Amino acid sequence: MESIKAIFWKPDPTTQMRKCNNLIRANTRKLDRDIANLRQVEAKTKNLILQASRRAQRNPSQAKQAANETRTFARELVRVRKQNNRLATSRAQLQSVQMQVNEAFSVRKIEGSIKASTGIMKDVNSLVRLPELTGTMRELSQELMKAGIIEEMVGDTLPDDELLEGEDEEAETEVDKVLGEILQGRLGKAEPRKEEERPAPEVPEEEEEEDQEAMLDQMRGRLEALKS
Repeated sequence: MESIKAIFWKPDPTTQMRKCNNLIRANTRKLDRDIANLRQVEAKTKNLILQASRRAQRNPSQAKQAANETRTFARELVRVRKQNNRLATSRAQLQSVQMQVNEAFSVRKIEGSIKASTGIMKDVNSLVRLPELTGTMRELSQELMKAGIIEEMVGDTLPDDELLEGEDEEAETEVDKVLGEILQGRLGKAEPRKEEERPAPEVPEEEEEEDQEAMLDQMRGRLEALKS
């Protein structure tokens, strides 16, 4: 008897639509938090670049070390911005999915049937492969399949090297652009007047390298945390 009920039982469309919208909103909030965190990392990295450049101007003997630091931080900033752009694009896709899903359920109320959407399926396939959204997007895809909005399950998570494909080829050009953007025309305002300057205390190179590595590890850790 229970098996017969299972065959003929159909989920309530209103309940399905509500559950889909809840999952989409949860994913949107997750992306909003990740984007906000990336903006904080971006602001901090910009400050580190400016600090290294100012240190080089105050103490020419540290110019080479500071130049290496600014390029290292700039590379991290390029990476942060690429991830930020990717998440912003994903958020727009998610908003599009929500509009299309609600439209599909509205048509179902009027016509009594629903047609699978290749557009929604394409967007969901793209979104579920993001490490940041994999879990809840899989749940959403299952609900959309039950409702008949999509016809097949989504693919696997994209590996990090595919997400950042082409980064190496563009890296140095992007680094130069970032340094030009951050340093040009701003150091004059940020620098204290020469007569008020005091000699910068000598810091052992080993200590500077340890500080630099610690800051980089902290930034990379925050980036990885966004993917978990």
